[in-house]
Amino acid sequence: MTKQAIVIGSGIAGIASAIRLTQKGYSVSVFETNDYPGGKLTSIQLGNYRFDAGPSLFTLPYLVDELFEIVGKNPRDYFNYQQLDLLCNYFYEDGTILHAYADQQLLLEEVENKLQVNSTPLKEYLEHSTYLFERTRHSFLEKSLHKFSSYISSDILKTVTSIRKLNLFESMHEVNKKRLNHPKLVQLFDRFATYNGSNPYKAPGVLNSIPHLEFGIGSFFPTEGMHQILKACMKLAEELGVQFHFNERVKNIQLANGQVSGIETEKGIHSAGLIISNCDVKQTYNQLVPTQMAPKQTMKQEPSSSALIFYWGINRSFPELDVHNILFSTDYEEEFKSIFEKSTVSNDPTIYIHISSKIVSDDAPQGKENWFVMVNVPSDQGQDWEKLHLAVREACIAKINRVLKTDIEPLIEVEDYLDPVRISERTNSFAGALYGASSNERMAAFFRHPNFSKVKGLYFAGGSVHPGGGIPLCLLSAKIATSLIENVKMEN
Repeated sequence: MTKQAIVIGSGIAGIASAIRLTQKGYSVSVFETNDYPGGKLTSIQLGNYRFDAGPSLFTLPYLVDELFEIVGKNPRDYFNYQQLDLLCNYFYEDGTILHAYADQQLLLEEVENKLQVNSTPLKEYLEHSTYLFERTRHSFLEKSLHKFSSYISSDILKTVTSIRKLNLFESMHEVNKKRLNHPKLVQLFDRFATYNGSNPYKAPGVLNSIPHLEFGIGSFFPTEGMHQILKACMKLAEELGVQFHFNERVKNIQLANGQVSGIETEKGIHSAGLIISNCDVKQTYNQLVPTQMAPKQTMKQEPSSSALIFYWGINRSFPELDVHNILFSTDYEEEFKSIFEKSTVSNDPTIYIHISSKIVSDDAPQGKENWFVMVNVPSDQGQDWEKLHLAVREACIAKINRVLKTDIEPLIEVEDYLDPVRISERTNSFAGALYGASSNERMAAFFRHPNFSKVKGLYFAGGSVHPGGGIPLCLLSAKIATSLIENVKMEN
């Protein structure tokens, strides 16, 4: 008989785990509360406008390709993507617009022309970002930090010998302020703390490795939008025989003699000797294994930031905007204090506008655009989100009108929104946090929950565990979790 495995949750890490488990000889069943897969990586249709509901940035595409290649498939038969020449447009309140080009020479020229400063410090900063990434990727991102075997490798030795250069004892902002020669550049690179829901004034400087993903390796976009990644992986999983059970909420994980024996859902008991939870790790302990003592360090970690996202169908095109756009606040430090210390949103939040119809023409009617408008907000701690939602919407419209010199509200044809409460309800994310725990402590990476547990047969994959949130790290979490499981020989 084939060994049985169960994956709880069909986020991208859950689907990737299921694919990898089939290669270890398991028969895999995935159980999902919703009637659709994807977790945060889903799609929304409002009239004639389609929106990617969650993740909008695609980096390290080889991690998706790898899922197809390990089973002998050509990923280009399932989905295609293109590299973006323009990474992002950055708008400042004083009228400055910086175009972050993928071509480094064009980027350096843009900085010199727009900011009237020498671009050499930026060039050296990007080289340092590359250094940080290459020194930490194999030891911190691609392996379990919670296994002794991970610390007896040449990768760890290289990391340890370079530790003084990794900026572990300075914040991202402190490093950026020291290395960059213009406050607008400091703000631009402080922004990368939001890629894992953290505060650049507290998160360790080693996280300045994050810009390398875009500026060094590149930013990409699937030809049909971000949901194409999900559709392609789902198709592959189903071809490999993975069984998906939608509208079937897992009530608890069944245990016998200290190890997993299966799950109980609203429809019955399903037996399995191996379970990977793609559910938020805090919710897994609170809801699915409440009799097991949850790791105190994991449970008390500060949640990452969340988001307020507005989905607007805009009855006009804006040629000054591209796929990715940022409208910066005037007081960045106050914005992060509002989120992480005051548990609210500043009166002048930074706004991210993603427009997939710039590439996927079918995502909006001709001459119109689909705007994904996002503001970073605190996790849900009982705030009045209806009041905050309306206040943030008003602030967004005012800022967009100022910066783009327009009147945006009459152009909104269709509208919907997500807030931390809705994110929690739809994805079972603890407090609506987008990335599980924040990285606002120097050793935060070591405090994230490992991809295994003390319960035999129970593993974890997804943004709330090692190595973190976002599509690339979720895919790596699935790779790490399944690598910890011994290969299973098929039984006749």
